[in-house]
Amino acid sequence: MQFLFLRDIRPHVVLLLTSMLLFTTGCEDDDHDDHHDEGHTDAEGFVLEDESGTEVYREFEGAMTGTVTLAVGETLELTVHFLDHDGEEIEHEEEEGEEDHEDGIEVSGFDSSIATVEVEGHDEEGDHDHDEEHGMAIHVIGVSSGSTSFQLQLMHEGHADYTSTNNVPVTVN
Repeated sequence: MQFLFLRDIRPHVVLLLTSMLLFTTGCEDDDHDDHHDEGHTDAEGFVLEDESGTEVYREFEGAMTGTVTLAVGETLELTVHFLDHDGEEIEHEEEEGEEDHEDGIEVSGFDSSIATVEVEGHDEEGDHDHDEEHGMAIHVIGVSSGSTSFQLQLMHEGHADYTSTNNVPVTVN
């Protein structure tokens, strides 16, 4: 009688064990840092610094400090540094032969009658004495007095790896 019971549950036990084996081996790589293998950046914030290296604006885990302030007719060059989960700058390591023309930063949402915000092109890397993180810089140009803001995104292969949670405030005097 006992053998009949074991014979009846045997296919179910085999199916259960096979399913468990496939599930555990299929999930083994979850601890692996896949986003870094594909060139993704796991940013929690960013810092904007002026040409002298002074922090002008910071956003980290949704909290923000600072504002971008400039005069009418003035052009302010700001480097963009993305921050990891500890608030430390994420170093950009370009691989040999890597062409990142599809990657970079994008800005949107500003009122161009008050200020324009442009992303610095990749071809300007030799024009300055300091490292600009391979084109990770923006130019803010004061057009007329007032206030506006912009959203910043770190793009990778057509999608945003990071989008600012707050709009960056800009005041033109």
